[in-house]
Amino acid sequence: MSGAQAREPSGEQISLQLGAQQATVVEVGGGLRAYALGGWDVIDGYGVRERCSGGRGQPLLPWPNRLRDGRYVWNGSELQLDISEPARHNAIHGLVRWRNWHVRSREPARVALGHVLHGEPGYPFMLDLELEYLLEPRGLTVTTSARNIGPDACPYGAGMHPYFSLGDTTIDSALLTVPATRRLVNDERAIPVGDEPVDGVFDFLAPREIGGAQIDACFTGLARDADGDARISVSAADGSRRLTVWASREYEYVMVFTGDTLAPERRRRGVAVEPMTCAPDAFRSGAGLITLEPGERHVARWGVEPVESAGGNSIASYAGAELPVLHRTSGL
Repeated sequence: MSGAQAREPSGEQISLQLGAQQATVVEVGGGLRAYALGGWDVIDGYGVRERCSGGRGQPLLPWPNRLRDGRYVWNGSELQLDISEPARHNAIHGLVRWRNWHVRSREPARVALGHVLHGEPGYPFMLDLELEYLLEPRGLTVTTSARNIGPDACPYGAGMHPYFSLGDTTIDSALLTVPATRRLVNDERAIPVGDEPVDGVFDFLAPREIGGAQIDACFTGLARDADGDARISVSAADGSRRLTVWASREYEYVMVFTGDTLAPERRRRGVAVEPMTCAPDAFRSGAGLITLEPGERHVARWGVEPVESAGGNSIASYAGAELPVLHRTSGL
């Protein structure tokens, strides 16, 4: 239309800043489009003129990952969701990735976005969803909450899909640590059919180079620190950059994906570390599935702590000085 102002593919752009940290959160999907520490793009996001691809930074609600045939039974009724992964005939990554979210409150280093899911065929339940993004001295914290505002109990799961990067190179030389003792075993449709102890290519209990390993695996049995957080790390071989992804105890699973099936220009530029409250196909299997009663609220937190090294001394360069180790409160 003549004179109409074109909008960005991801809608409104909400910028956050704290010292050397900058983040951009978007209206479409309520996702995290960019997060940087100085000149380091900590997440492999996408440009302001681009449409999100590969799930980059998107929230996965009200279920993460795949649901076989999009079909499940709830309280005796069989429900059918749209097939959003036609190649494998699955429903994937929930219902809100392409819907508009709205700013509920905003400060220079914090924003809360909300979306009301009114229900639809296949998921006839009502949720009030909120995502809070907060820049703190040690990094970015993301809080996801869901409240059942409908009359019936409903199934629920939460996840998020950020890709993390150490710079302009591929992730092959990066050292990965995943403190998980078990991984899910999938069938040809990427649906879990069992689990087994981590070994061989999937054993990242100690830091190990990713190399040429092609990983698209869900891990569980996560070791946790004194605050109840699981901590996954990705670091440069020379120690110049390191990031730690932490996930609160509500996240019982973490998906790790090296991006081998993405478009060639995006392939292996970052490693996806996806905190998930439940397993893939949880609406059918019940593995980690949350039942939200009417009026009940579920809250989960995850975050990323990026650190750069200078002159052999580890520094968090947000304020240009070394910061003390802080312990997170475990109450949600």
